[in-house]
Amino acid sequence: MFRFLICLIVSVAYFGTAAAQAPKSQLYVFDIKVGDTLVTLTNPRYLSGFNGNGYNDHPHWADRNVLYASVSTPDMEQPDIYRFDLANTTRTRLTQTKSGEYSPKRMGDGSRFSAVRQEYVDRDTVLRLWEFPADLSDNGRPVFSTTSGIGYYEWLNNNQLALFLVGNPNQLVMASANGDSPRTLATNTGRTFTRLTNGNLVYVDKSNTPWQLVERNLYRLEEAPKVIAPMVDGTEDFVVLPDGSYLAGNDSKLYRLDPTTPAAWREVVDLGFYGLRRISRLAYDGRGQLAIVAQN
Repeated sequence: MFRFLICLIVSVAYFGTAAAQAPKSQLYVFDIKVGDTLVTLTNPRYLSGFNGNGYNDHPHWADRNVLYASVSTPDMEQPDIYRFDLANTTRTRLTQTKSGEYSPKRMGDGSRFSAVRQEYVDRDTVLRLWEFPADLSDNGRPVFSTTSGIGYYEWLNNNQLALFLVGNPNQLVMASANGDSPRTLATNTGRTFTRLTNGNLVYVDKSNTPWQLVERNLYRLEEAPKVIAPMVDGTEDFVVLPDGSYLAGNDSKLYRLDPTTPAAWREVVDLGFYGLRRISRLAYDGRGQLAIVAQN
């Protein structure tokens, strides 16, 4: 049975869609063990039991037992950022604003965190990246003075970021928080992208069918991206495991790709036993815990 988290709430003063209209989603955490051929998930924890009819998404590990997420209960107009402390079985509401906050991520040493804020200026909707103190000592500030339209992002180091800019088509760009002009890396990409241990950026190219998982050398932007493998059908979310393999979900199942062997995704886990379906975002803590967003 799932172990529910005890509640402790501390308050401080799909994009373009009000959170109340966002689809219901659930947040789970499993212990994960990765072998040469097997992936085993155990010790399931149901983090969103307090909000079973709400929106629980965008998980990000801030520490070994600390998980950030974007949460909206049915009575909220927009999501706020929550922090789940698995060691102490508590949750903390980090933001409480009229704007919606998405995609929380730890910054640097963990003293600050960032999030995409959906703001309303007159009749316009503005997507900007904000940063906040983890101790909630102030109300935060925008990371960029002018860049907006940011749907998703990834910190590459303390200053550089990869940004998914919402548009027609969407753009994946590399930008600096010091104000340098963004450099376009690709268009029509997926919402999930991350930096590998070799410094390259891996993302999903959605320009053609099937979608392709590709790797881009950020030090040699003149080089074409390297195609790793076709993605699991209709899937744009993935995580990278310590051995360099990839994990992605489709409906109730998880699939693994080992790029050192003939490139093919292989089913490794079926979580239908737990009632999970429509698995979407994944977050791996690097130490043996996997957060999963799904429906039930």
